[in-house]
Amino acid sequence: MSRPAPISWLLRHPVANAQSRESAALLVGAAVFLVGALASAITFWGDDVPIAGPGSVGQFVALASAAAAAVIFVTTRAVMHASRAAGTLLDPGPPGHGGQLRWYDIGALALAHAVISLLAWLAVAGLLSRSFIGAVVFPASATLLAAVAIAVTAYSVFLSAVGLTPILMSVILAVFVVVGTFASMLSASDPLWWQENLSTLGISDDISALAFNLTVLIAGIIVTTLAHYATAAIPAATPEEVRGRALVRGALVLIGVLLAGVGIFPLDQNMAAHNVSATGMIVVFITVVVRLRSWIPTMSRVFLLLGYLYVGVLVVLAVWFLTGYYTLTAVELVAFVMIFSWLIVFLRQTGAMLLAENRNRGESAILHG
Repeated sequence: MSRPAPISWLLRHPVANAQSRESAALLVGAAVFLVGALASAITFWGDDVPIAGPGSVGQFVALASAAAAAVIFVTTRAVMHASRAAGTLLDPGPPGHGGQLRWYDIGALALAHAVISLLAWLAVAGLLSRSFIGAVVFPASATLLAAVAIAVTAYSVFLSAVGLTPILMSVILAVFVVVGTFASMLSASDPLWWQENLSTLGISDDISALAFNLTVLIAGIIVTTLAHYATAAIPAATPEEVRGRALVRGALVLIGVLLAGVGIFPLDQNMAAHNVSATGMIVVFITVVVRLRSWIPTMSRVFLLLGYLYVGVLVVLAVWFLTGYYTLTAVELVAFVMIFSWLIVFLRQTGAMLLAENRNRGESAILHG
């Protein structure tokens, strides 16, 4: 039985293998707990504080957790890169794990973690304040609660950064888009925005427009990252298979670029570019679904049928909108959910294809060994 690694070795090699990563995550959480406790004690010293709202423990936790999430994610990915370059990454993890991310990929993912942390803790604080109406938190309790919450965030973000896979990235993307969009909806200055279309959220000058446009822009960057990760997991042995994989990758990258364009070109500032981005994204998605069988012949037939079903639903929604039965907002929301759910399932399918390929190679090696 192997003995646990000493702490001194963990500090030098925090991401070397699965055991060191778990231990390093605990050390990161403990360090952030101490720093968070000190900052909380200084902030809350001598005064009772509300649970939510301005100057509350919930607001402090949300802001501190967002900052910690961004810093820890970037730092952890930098350590991963340095360990890989030095050859000390003993256990690279599951297939598709830890591939080289570009600087803007890391920035987008770090910001996504920060936004998720910010909005999640604000939501928790808001829920607790409604459950304990009129209650306040004593300084000692506020200090302890804040330190624990920030430490939990740091622990989770560290493990997310070192265990980054296409599936995990798809979950991060889905959670980020949901929380960002709902934040924009809840903070919209016009409560009847839904009577127009989803893009109306991005045309005002308030925090709602910033939240919506930033969410869509970052989501587009993450989709381009997922395009590389997802297609890299597709086995390709012949020139035709390599070409098909490249076409799928290019199409998914284009979807990400067009999605980012929705946020870069707000509806009220450049309607033509905005509409081209939104419509083009749907057109490219339908093209990928229709051509996927010829581009990737090994793709699951069940998944292909799911894609055809999605295209059929989109056509029905378009007919309903043109006949006045469905509003544009409803069509956009359903199309949005369908495209992202298809991307998530696609990632799982490509991961399963890579696992099957590796298993077949292992069995062949055993038979011919």
